[in-house]
Amino acid sequence: MAKRLNLTIRQGETFTRIVRWESPPIVYRAITAITLAAPVQITAVGHGLKTGWRAAVVSVQGMKQINAEHEPPRESEYQQVTVVDADNVSLNKVNSSEFDAYVSGGYLQFNTPVSLAGFSARMSIKDRVGGTELLPITTGIDARIVLDDVNHTITITISAADTALLTFTKGVYDLELVSGALVVSTLYSGSVTVTKEVTT
Repeated sequence: MAKRLNLTIRQGETFTRIVRWESPPIVYRAITAITLAAPVQITAVGHGLKTGWRAAVVSVQGMKQINAEHEPPRESEYQQVTVVDADNVSLNKVNSSEFDAYVSGGYLQFNTPVSLAGFSARMSIKDRVGGTELLPITTGIDARIVLDDVNHTITITISAADTALLTFTKGVYDLELVSGALVVSTLYSGSVTVTKEVTT
């Protein structure tokens, strides 16, 4: 099922959005240390994460304030990590300096990145579902979508020159990934809002 993601494009400004394709099974990496610092740094040997991937912290003893509140964690409890090295990540939005000290245990929990090898992507902005196409976005000639299998990223970019030409203010879209065997998976869908620029 496609995730809901609403987009806002500012006219005359380069639009860039990076999304990732997450899938079961859930991956667990054992935590062996957590700093009392801002931002917090978590040691999970051989975590295998890339910067920007989302993870939740679960089952930590001592520093329980860092744990996700729900089991399983809700979408809002997953946070983007910044990779420090092969064994450490930081969570930029978490200040643990006043948390209880880490004692033991815990896991970094995250979904498996789907390999983008052999895939193409397509996205269409229309005035309504089944309506008139306002802007096509693909991995083809216009290269408005770039797939990076190494970093597990799908980058959508619309140039400032192209957004300056947009005349609509509201629309809808969906983002589809197409495999080499022509299997289509819809990752995201939602509304598109175009806001007018002031400086031209």
